[in-house]
Amino acid sequence: MSDAPPSLDPVQLGAYFDLIEVTSLLRHAVEQQLREAGDLSYVQFQLLARLGDSPSGSHRMTDLADGVVYSRSGLTYQAGLLEKAGLVVRTPSPDDERSITVTVTDAGRERLAEVLPGHVEVVSGLLFEPLSRDDVTALAGLLAPVREHMRSTPPRSATPRRRTRKG
Repeated sequence: MSDAPPSLDPVQLGAYFDLIEVTSLLRHAVEQQLREAGDLSYVQFQLLARLGDSPSGSHRMTDLADGVVYSRSGLTYQAGLLEKAGLVVRTPSPDDERSITVTVTDAGRERLAEVLPGHVEVVSGLLFEPLSRDDVTALAGLLAPVREHMRSTPPRSATPRRRTRKG
């Protein structure tokens, strides 16, 4: 029996590093565009986009945190900044008094409409331009099961919060 730690083969290691580099470069370009076009952070854009795609324009904070893979406290802070800017409103959830619902405002929809064309341009130019349509289809087919595998564990909002020991 070997005590050697598990390792990645050269192809896996190369794919991993390529994926990390691509996502880092893309994220940097997207964040820069969002700041310049709409004074939004990437997370704020994700929140507005999710709310804008919702038929009601609303989501519970917990669902948003799970959807954008962000901490509850971090999301509360970001939603607070969006609320101060008049882009969202937060209200107690009608279904659960312990939950908060976030709703995009008309100003939030307008800001989203302002940044979206440039966002699409950056993503299209950096990610999709060097790929054929078949490559994009293959990429989507490869990423979907990985995403589903990673999301198969309970969302962070379902995990109990750590209790501090009093002693």
